[in-house]
Amino acid sequence: MSHPYISTRADGPEHTIWFETRPRHLAGGGDPRHITQALRAAGWKNHSDPDYPHVVLASPDHRHTVVLEPETSSYTAWWRIQAHGDHDHWYTTFGGNTPVEILAGLTDALLKPVPKTAPDIWAPLTQAGWTYERDEHRNESARHPDNILSLRRRAVEPGEDFSWTAEATLPTGLGGHKRIWHAYFNDRMPPHLIAAFTHALARDEPVQRRHYDVPHSHLVTQERGPRGERLAHAHEARLKTVRATARKTRRTALAAQKPSAPSTAPAAPARSR
Repeated sequence: MSHPYISTRADGPEHTIWFETRPRHLAGGGDPRHITQALRAAGWKNHSDPDYPHVVLASPDHRHTVVLEPETSSYTAWWRIQAHGDHDHWYTTFGGNTPVEILAGLTDALLKPVPKTAPDIWAPLTQAGWTYERDEHRNESARHPDNILSLRRRAVEPGEDFSWTAEATLPTGLGGHKRIWHAYFNDRMPPHLIAAFTHALARDEPVQRRHYDVPHSHLVTQERGPRGERLAHAHEARLKTVRATARKTRRTALAAQKPSAPSTAPAAPARSR
């Protein structure tokens, strides 16, 4: 059945002129399909209401969910990610201007086995030139050299649970700050997932955006980027890699669940006296 051509932001990248945008943490949200299609390629199920502007995805084992619901306020969470296990109940939220390339550091880590050794959370940031501080109450913080982007782990009162916040903010000139985007993590979140996020946060490669399709055009530089066809091929390659990783992870999990085969070695003959 034919239908009229309708131009939307969901059109493929081939129909757009792209610009390499720096710094990535000020480039705006980008295309959510960088995350949602990768999750679906890994076997996550789509539970969205087709008549409502949101995306609801659940992992094959129902332990994790990702919800994207656009809101009008920059102080309201667009992305909500949760773990629903009996022993690993955690959640994290992200604002709408959080670049999907940074958020994907975390969601991609959900698709991989948990590393045997938890990686350092702060090292990627300090190695990228961020300043790091820790006080006597074990509150920790790191700040990007531009003083716009920061990550903090702190408790409101000594002895209370810690929480994590990442923010990109601009000074208002009146002693306050205007938020560009934010992220929140509770302290029950697995350290390797937070480390995956900080690793993505520390990267300085440009991201692809439309011209001036950013929250604050005066804070970024944009140069003509690759053709849309090249970006489409790169996205397909990303999905292919995700599918292969998901298959490998499933095979490994199934092999670990199989009982070990009984020994087939013949019994040693009894020794005569």
